[in-house]
Amino acid sequence: METNELHGRVQSVDRAMVLLEALSNNEHGHRLTDLSRQTGLSLTTVHRLLTTLEQRRFVQFTTSDNLWHIGRQAFAVGSAYVRDRNFAAPALPFLRRLRDQTRETANLGIVEDGEIVIINQIESREIMRAISRVGGRTPMVASGMGKAVLASYTHDDVTSVVRRCSLRKITRTTLTSRDALDAQLKAARRDRYTVDDEEFVSGLRCVAAAVYNDQSEVVCAISISGLLARMTWDRIPVLGRLLAETAQQLTQALGGVEPTFAAD
Repeated sequence: METNELHGRVQSVDRAMVLLEALSNNEHGHRLTDLSRQTGLSLTTVHRLLTTLEQRRFVQFTTSDNLWHIGRQAFAVGSAYVRDRNFAAPALPFLRRLRDQTRETANLGIVEDGEIVIINQIESREIMRAISRVGGRTPMVASGMGKAVLASYTHDDVTSVVRRCSLRKITRTTLTSRDALDAQLKAARRDRYTVDDEEFVSGLRCVAAAVYNDQSEVVCAISISGLLARMTWDRIPVLGRLLAETAQQLTQALGGVEPTFAAD
């Protein structure tokens, strides 16, 4: 068995996970040579691992276009992660209602290692949809949902996140100063919603709000995301109030309580 003694990892398992992550990033599929180049693994190794994963239905191969895709078993395993979150299922009707009311993509996200991970999504019916996906990760400081969560943190906890993730420039509008971040968090505590203005993906705007448990601690965040042509600034206040109200209703449905923030 191949092992990495320094880190206690099984090399073949690690490589298989790398392949699954690569496949999950492209819904259109990958050629064998593309996967080899992207992962740095030899063609022989990639083919051997994919064949094994295919037998377990974690990946699938389509002969019509000679492309490898993520398989249904990977979906089944990933779905178990979502089912384990007792807020995921109750959130679905709220997400569907948001999508129908706004015509934009509605998202549910959680915090993991200083990032927001989208764990569920109800897609817009518009032809041009938001550029985001389930499983996608965004730094908290560059995400509407991330800033909604950060607004509930203490000053020291926000500092820890900033130190870990850094306020690095991703797009032309990414926040790169602590003062700018603090100003947005202050507004979020007042308005109960936050905005991601092309801060992670150019051309994409997002409005988000936090959802709380019975201890007034954030358990997740919800958002709607869409292209700038539809998510115009004159529409943001209306969408923001809608997100805040929906997050409050979901909080109540979960038996949670929204916190009362002291004036800054």
